[in-house]
Amino acid sequence: MSTPPACPQCTLENTYTDGAQFICPDCGFEWSSEAPSADEPGEAAKVVRDANGQPLVDGDSVILIKDLKVKGSSITLKKGSKAKGIRLVDGDHDVDCKIDGVSLMLKSEFLKKA
Repeated sequence: MSTPPACPQCTLENTYTDGAQFICPDCGFEWSSEAPSADEPGEAAKVVRDANGQPLVDGDSVILIKDLKVKGSSITLKKGSKAKGIRLVDGDHDVDCKIDGVSLMLKSEFLKKA
C-alpha cells in the first residue's frame, strides 16, 4: 500500500484517500488522485471563497460580516455594508470593490455572498 502525497495546500503529510480523492484532515482540502493530463493547465484556477465557504466570482454582491478599520484613514466600514459588482484579483487582498463610493481591496474572509 502506497502512502498518499502531502497536501498541496498546507504541505502536511497527514492525508488519506477516499475513493478517487485525497483528503487532508488538517485543512480540509480535497484533490483528485488523477494526475493532470497534458492538455490541462498545470495549476488550477484559484477559487476564492467567502467566510461561509461559498465560491465568489466576478460581479457578485457581498456583505461585510464585521466592522473593519481602513488602514491609513479614519474611515470604518460597518458590518452589513454591501458591495456590488466585485472583482477578484491576485494577492493577499483578493477582492476589489467599492463601498460607499470608496474603492477598496478586501480579504474574502470578511465577506459573505449576498
